[in-house]
Amino acid sequence: MPEVCGLFNLFRKKAEIDLSRLPVHIAIIMDGNGRWASRRGLPRSAGHAAGAETFRSIATYCRDIGIQYLTVYAFSTENWKRPEQEITAIWDLLRKYLLESIQKMAKERVKIHIMGDVGAMPDDIRQLIYETERLSRTYSGIQLNICLNYGGRYEIVRAARNLAADCAAGKLQPADIDQALFESFLYSAGVPDPDLIIRPSGEHRISNFLLWQCAYSEFYFTKTLWPDFSINELNTAIAEYQRRERRFGGIKA
Repeated sequence: MPEVCGLFNLFRKKAEIDLSRLPVHIAIIMDGNGRWASRRGLPRSAGHAAGAETFRSIATYCRDIGIQYLTVYAFSTENWKRPEQEITAIWDLLRKYLLESIQKMAKERVKIHIMGDVGAMPDDIRQLIYETERLSRTYSGIQLNICLNYGGRYEIVRAARNLAADCAAGKLQPADIDQALFESFLYSAGVPDPDLIIRPSGEHRISNFLLWQCAYSEFYFTKTLWPDFSINELNTAIAEYQRRERRFGGIKA
């Protein structure tokens, strides 16, 4: 009976959203792991471990219902200010996830792309990133973009710097630079802008996340801490997105 009830609830939750009008790209700021742990008298690393399990659940659900792109903010350029023990715990979780992904990739067909400056990461994690991206390059399932050592301002500055270098080398002329060319120099090159950005934890800011890409994104904020973020709440966010009218600067027809 519990299994039957579980299946019923899953189908009920799916029925709350229109599966024919899903956002193409959902982005999530995975926030609140530390507060979740503190409220339970646990070390912050326990919050990150719980958050990693939520991430697995949400990513699997997005894949199953047909979301094409899922981008998650896992580690920002500012997160280096956190205690070394916490940073080490995050790297350990990432190492575990990448190893598992390599093992399951052929079956699940998930395409993984890392967005951010990987140069400062531990050597073995960099190698796992390269191997994961290499193996998943030809897969056609959901694309999972993981933002690691990522900052939106740095991403824009990096793109401008590389464009300037190409101009100085004579590969480009300043007049050649338009929005499409600029976007091709971003970490997200080839990925459509997020339709929906979700921020758990009660904060109402984007914290240097996808600053260029979020120009016309819809935002959904919730007080739920990331480890407690459920499939039901994701459906609530999608349902709210589906109730909105996106005009991209135009007017209603």
